[in-house]
This record gives sequence, C-alpha cells and structure tokens, in this order.
Amino acid sequence: MSNRRNDKPVIVQSDRTILLETDSAAYEDARDCLLRFAELVKSPEHIHTYRITPLSLWNAAAAGLKSTDIIAGLERFSRYEIPQNIQADIRDILGRWGRIRLRRDEEDPTRLVLECDDPLLVAELLRHRLLSPYLIGHENRRRLFIKASDRGNVKAALIRIGFPAEDLAGYVSGAPLDIALRSVTRSGKTFQLRRYQQEAADTFHAHGTEQGGSGVIVLPCGAGKTVVALAVMARTRVKTLVLTTNTVALRQWRDELLDKTTLSPDDIGEYSGEEKTVKPVTIASYQILVYRKGKKGPFIHFDIFDREDWGLIIYDEVHLLPAPVFRATASLQARRRLGLTATLVREDGHEEDVFSLIGPKKYDVPWKILEKQGWIATAVCTEIRVNMSSEERYRYAVAPPRDKYAIAAMNPAKYTFCRKLVAKHAQDNVLIIGQYLEQLDVLARMFNAPLITGKTPVRERERLYQEFRDGKVKLLVVSKVANFAIDLPDANVAIQVSGTFGSRQEEAQRLGRILRPKQDGSQAHFYSLVSRDTCDQDFSVKRQLFLVEQGYRYEIIDEDAF
Repeated sequence: MSNRRNDKPVIVQSDRTILLETDSAAYEDARDCLLRFAELVKSPEHIHTYRITPLSLWNAAAAGLKSTDIIAGLERFSRYEIPQNIQADIRDILGRWGRIRLRRDEEDPTRLVLECDDPLLVAELLRHRLLSPYLIGHENRRRLFIKASDRGNVKAALIRIGFPAEDLAGYVSGAPLDIALRSVTRSGKTFQLRRYQQEAADTFHAHGTEQGGSGVIVLPCGAGKTVVALAVMARTRVKTLVLTTNTVALRQWRDELLDKTTLSPDDIGEYSGEEKTVKPVTIASYQILVYRKGKKGPFIHFDIFDREDWGLIIYDEVHLLPAPVFRATASLQARRRLGLTATLVREDGHEEDVFSLIGPKKYDVPWKILEKQGWIATAVCTEIRVNMSSEERYRYAVAPPRDKYAIAAMNPAKYTFCRKLVAKHAQDNVLIIGQYLEQLDVLARMFNAPLITGKTPVRERERLYQEFRDGKVKLLVVSKVANFAIDLPDANVAIQVSGTFGSRQEEAQRLGRILRPKQDGSQAHFYSLVSRDTCDQDFSVKRQLFLVEQGYRYEIIDEDAF
C-alpha cells in the first residue's frame, strides 16, 4: 500500500482504539504522545491498546492541547492514514470544551451565568432533564441562570450531557495566610523547587486568574506532590484545608509544612479522631469527614467545610476521595481546589466527578521521564508465577466464585518464594505488602518482622516507620494501610503477595513506596507473586496496565526459572 509506513508503531482504528507496537524504536516517544490524550486499555507483550474517550480529550483540552496538536501527533507515529471519522471526532469532542462558559452574575451575587454562543445548544440545555432542575431563568436564549450554590451540580450534569463547562466564575478570596517557602529547611538542608514542581504550581495558579485555581496535579509517588502543594499555598497565601488519607499521612503533612515553610506549630491544626483543632492551616483525614453515627445518620464533621473562610482546599490522593466528600465538594466550588494523585484511575469509575468537582488535569509528567532525570528511582518490575499444590488446586477448583480469589491469592507456596526473595535482598530495605491479614500474620511470624495493619495504633505505626527509616528495622510486613502517603525513602524492595483484585491505582501506590531516589543511585525492585492459571493471574494482568502505562517493562518469570 502506498500509504503504509512500516517504521511507524501506531495504528489508529475507526472505533477510537489505537494500537501501539512495543518493539519499535519509536515506542517510548509514541507512548508519551498517546498518554496526553488517550487511555491505556490493555497491554500484552507486543501490542498495547489505547482508547480515545471524551474525558481523555477534555483533560487534554484543559491542559492546553489543541485538536491540531493531537492529530499531528498521531500523524507523526501512525503507520496508516488516520481514519477521517477519528479526525472529525477529535475536532468535535475537543471543540466542546469551552463552548459553555460559567461566569459570575455581576448583577446578582446569588446567581451564576451559563453562557453559550450556540442558540440551538442553549435550546437543548433548557429542556435537558439533567440540567433543567437547576435553571432559574434565561436571557435571550444565550445566558442561562443558576443558583451559585448549584455550581458543582451543574458542572457534573453538563459533563454527563457531553458539554463540559469551562468554569470562569472565580473564587472567594479566603482569609489571608502569612506563608512562604524556606530556602533552607528547618532540618538544615538547602531547599528549592525542582523545575517540574515549579511548572506544576505555576500551571495551577495561572497568575491568579479564573483559568487557574482548580484542577489535579498528577505526579509519581516520590516526586514531591506535597512540595507542589506547599508551593501553591505560598502562591495563594490563603487559609487552607488539607484533606488526606489517614492520621499518619496527616502528621507527615504537618512535618513537611513545618520543615519547608515559614509556618509555626501554632499555625497548623489537626482534625482527626484523636484531635480536632482548627487553625489557619488545618489537616483533616478522610475517615473523620465520613464518620457518622449509624448508617443513615448525618456526617457530623462536614461543617468544617463551611464554618471557616477557606481560600484553598487540597485533596491528597484524590483518586481515593470518598463518594460523600464528592457530594460535599459540589457545594465548595467557590473555593480553590487542588487535587494530588499518582494516577487518575478510580476503581469506582468516578473520574468524571474528579474532573467536574475538583477540576481537570492541570499537569502530568510520565514517570519514566522523572526516572531518567534522577528524581525517582529506577525500578525493575517482575511478576513471578507460582504453582499451587494439588490440594490447593482442588480447593480452588471446587470453591464458589466469590472465594476463588482469596484461595489463589493466599497460596501457601508464596511463603516459600518470599523466603527466597528476602534472602536474595538481605542487605536491602524490604516491604512485604498484601491484602489478607491471615496471610500477612503468617509472613510476619515467619520473618520475625513487625506487622502493620489498620488495627496498629497510629503511634506504633509512626514508631515502626521511623525505625525502618533509621535502619533499625530492615523488613516490614504491611497491609493496604501502607499503600499511600507513607514516606519511606530508603525502601528499595517491595514484594506484593496479594492485592485488591485488579486495582491499577493500588499498583501505582505500591510501586510508589520504593521510588524515592536512593542516595547510592541503586535500583528498586518490585516483585508480584501470582498463582499460576488462576483468577489471581487474571487480575494481575489488569494491575499491570498502570505499570506499562508509565513505561515500565513487566518481566514475567516462572518460579522454576528464578
């Protein structure tokens, strides 16, 4: 065929899927291009499949990418001509971003205005069942009026209709906060923002204009997402509420604030199950916010959102944001909102809610780029397929479907292989990570190692984490409580013995535990033990998607060949 270019690794198909050959010399450049506007669907050895979706294109548009940029990128790497319908879809879907604009009503502060230059689209919106409940009037079929309090609900409705609103309604100022970044930390180290951290903060802030002030920063674990948040706080200089995953993470945030900013201990409050103090910067855990007495009772701590004059709300690990907090966030649209995450993948499918209620993706850097620059550790990812004994295989074969995964994940043969890996890495700092407490308890006894689970008191967790950092403890056995927001810079080996089914976000967090750059420049090793020919192996394929998406080659080894 005259239009075929055999040296190009990409094939664009008319159903919005894109195939990428991994053995091409241009693979990495093509992958980084595709990740800006497409989602990875599956990743077997030789050909990866991506899909263009409206949300992936709107995130690209919000980050400043134009349809001409996307089409040019596809043309650069495509083996065949790009189907005409795909080019038309990209232009159409991307063109929907910004057609509806949300602005404040200068005449009535209780109202907001939806502006649109297309009268036919306005006519459709006036009658749409998802939007009409929020409309309180219109002017010349060009301007639709809504209550200011419905700002989040309207944005969520519009993205479901297929026309996301560009929110230009601005934000309340919030109470002022005297904060600056230090050039020398309290611990005596020179401190300055890395280039990508500065770029991320600048992109979010957008010189204080309506184009900034809400959105998500996507950076790998270990790349300093917290530092980006500190930079944003120093830019906005307003009273700030930080929401994070648990009390241990909360206190690590407090330590970072005290170490790298001019804030004093009196400026920082903790709002958790142990203490409830509100200060100019208040750090709260998601658990306390979703606490209620009884399954149908009110969330008794939600008033923290409204009782203070917050100018900025930071959502740490936004991919884990509980659904009730989404509902609360719908009414917080007048406040600046910053989401931090290593992956926008949500296992509950609420990516659209992150987009509409927290904000679109503002900044993203592929993990491999930061690895090449030395900002995160080089990692080797290995899946080891472990056999099951005849007895365990029979148990698995006759078990009801709901029990099969637990049987496969807790395969006793994994214990033997853990011994091999721990012996191989006897001089390293090792984390054994799993899902099932029974399995983890066996491993902790086997290695005479500390076990950290959700039942471990916060002070005990902090003590064990610190002993690991100090080198007094070389091996920790941890449950999913260590998936996120735990700063263990010297951890360089992770052994995953079981996981949450096919969770890509969990894979991201667990790999992230070992990606802090090492002082000696050594490699990190991420092992995943998987029971052969079971649903454990099937789910591992789904988890691998994240690693491949970020550029890691996932080596698969049979236990007999190790």
